[in-house]
Amino acid sequence: MFTHLLVPLDGSELAEIALPMAWSVAEKFKSKITLLRVVHLPYYIGDGLDITDLYTSLDQKMQQEARAYLEEKRKVLRGAGIEVNLHLVVGEPPADAILLAVDELGVDAIVMSTHGRGGMMRWVFGSVADRVLQRARVPILLSRVTPPGVNPVQPPTAEAAEDIRSHEEPARLTGNGH
Repeated sequence: MFTHLLVPLDGSELAEIALPMAWSVAEKFKSKITLLRVVHLPYYIGDGLDITDLYTSLDQKMQQEARAYLEEKRKVLRGAGIEVNLHLVVGEPPADAILLAVDELGVDAIVMSTHGRGGMMRWVFGSVADRVLQRARVPILLSRVTPPGVNPVQPPTAEAAEDIRSHEEPARLTGNGH
């Protein structure tokens, strides 16, 4: 059913909430996982200053940090016996990068968290999860909270996963008509 999962991560603990869910799905369906990270530099319109070197250096540093971060997460998931690929995207808006990766990589489900912003914060910052949810052509598993006793940075142990499964609410599975 789910052979290839895409897990977008932005480096935050909130985004990592999706990892235990992805681990659980991958274990059940023998899925491979692709961890995606988007590096998006802020735009700067200067007052005549040439900051090309600084900007290039910052871009390279952010890409190195993103790769190291993804490698760290891959190591943990591989330790649980899961096949994990990495996908780094530079310069695209996060929602667009996620949607493009689905097509480019042949992903058949997205597992991601939502930061749970509401009201004015959602209006000001937008919601990557909302944009992906509205436009994705594959099922999406969304996670908002960390179940008690789960470290969002690494997959749960087999015992913890079984305990979580027996107490958790069903995951929200959605995707335009899927």
